[in-house]
Amino acid sequence: MKLNEIINGLKVVSVYGDMNIDIENIEYDSRKVNENTLFICVKGFNSDGHKYIESAIEKGAKAFLVQDDVEIEGYTFVKVEDTRAAMAVVADNFCNHPSQKFGVVGVTGTNGKTSITTFLSEILQANNNKVGLVGTIKIFDGENEIESSSTTPESVDLQKYFNKMLNNNCDYCAMEVSSHSLVLNRVDATDFKIGIFTNLTPDHLDFHKDLEDYRQAKEKLFYKTSVANIINVDDEGGKKIYDNIKSLETPAYTYGIDNEADFMAKDIQISDKGVSYKLVTPSYEEDVFVPVPGKFTVYNTLAVIAACYMLNIDKDVVLTSLKNTNGVAGRFETVPNDKGISVIVDYAHTPDALENILNTAKEFAKGRIITVFGCGGDRDTTKRPLMGAIAQKLSDICMVTSDNPRTEDPKLIIDDILAGLNKEKENYKVIIDRKEAIESAIKMAKEKDVVIIAGKGHENYQILGKVRHHFDDKEIANDCLEKL
Repeated sequence: MKLNEIINGLKVVSVYGDMNIDIENIEYDSRKVNENTLFICVKGFNSDGHKYIESAIEKGAKAFLVQDDVEIEGYTFVKVEDTRAAMAVVADNFCNHPSQKFGVVGVTGTNGKTSITTFLSEILQANNNKVGLVGTIKIFDGENEIESSSTTPESVDLQKYFNKMLNNNCDYCAMEVSSHSLVLNRVDATDFKIGIFTNLTPDHLDFHKDLEDYRQAKEKLFYKTSVANIINVDDEGGKKIYDNIKSLETPAYTYGIDNEADFMAKDIQISDKGVSYKLVTPSYEEDVFVPVPGKFTVYNTLAVIAACYMLNIDKDVVLTSLKNTNGVAGRFETVPNDKGISVIVDYAHTPDALENILNTAKEFAKGRIITVFGCGGDRDTTKRPLMGAIAQKLSDICMVTSDNPRTEDPKLIIDDILAGLNKEKENYKVIIDRKEAIESAIKMAKEKDVVIIAGKGHENYQILGKVRHHFDDKEIANDCLEKL
């Protein structure tokens, strides 16, 4: 593709060199540059792509998208005001606008994104559609699974994944959309058919200046959609978003349990086997059963049902698929055993998510609730004492331990958590080593007790310093149960 076609739509500040050259690849990572690449020099939080221009030239780059003044004879430099923002447009042009050619459904919110995209993907596949997936656990391009390194990839990677999905004959892509991706322009130039909002609770406040800034970031998704927006109006953040977008050309629909909505759940029953409820939609009512316990499952499935309604998926396909789902790895996932102990692994790493899973456990627990949890290092510190208070209040015993400490001292992270606990109560223990904490919790459990292992869910690693070490909560729990 010619360079002048690739930069179509950009507000160009200046050009140095030949614009009528052929470009065979675009990259923002100099390590991936090859012959005839357009290298995009992005100024990130920890590095500046402009410093890697010489390295990119050595590997075959012919043109550069820059925001600094750079001129090197024999190479083309296109200067824009913001290369990160321009990168999304360039990537969309280079891949020939893939998101316009199939149905991209974007899901944003603090919790529930992975469950919703998984349920939606299962339903669409049951409807004989081929579905791509972009999310926290993995990326699926219709043929291959790729381990995910972030909730939403950078725009160049994202558009290339979309292109692969199209080439693999995908009809849809179910996609998690993080607040970071909306602020950092990763999903600019993406045509979303449907946008879904789940909820808003304190998280990523190391990146966003406050909760309102976080909400405004989430709201950006709903100005990028063309078919429908679907909003949880039981959530205060959702109510604000709905009020702001309800007059847009793209129609907005609501879902909820407590407040009047277009899609509602009534007569909810929760057990250790799952949830059942009476579904009320604009045109029909049906009984729903989903074998995943928790009120959050009701919200997640309401969002999915509303999306399928907009996509004209037959309700019988939707309800049958939800009834037969296996749930999501690391999301209220049971570790099977014959000891009479319920051991559950969950990704809950925010105050709201932890409160939700513990309240769900209380719905069916016939014995004690023993909770193992920690908080990640180099991340939002404000949620640590909140999670400590929640774990102590809703558990009979809570084990405070390490999560992914990263470059922080695990002891200092735990001190932040302990600031939220009532020290006069003796229903908590501190065990810094996560493996030891899990084993201690399971060994103290008696028949009918529930052990909740929270924070890491599907992750099979622990980050100590800057190094990933193999660590799987489910594996450790299973090994311990077998030795009982």
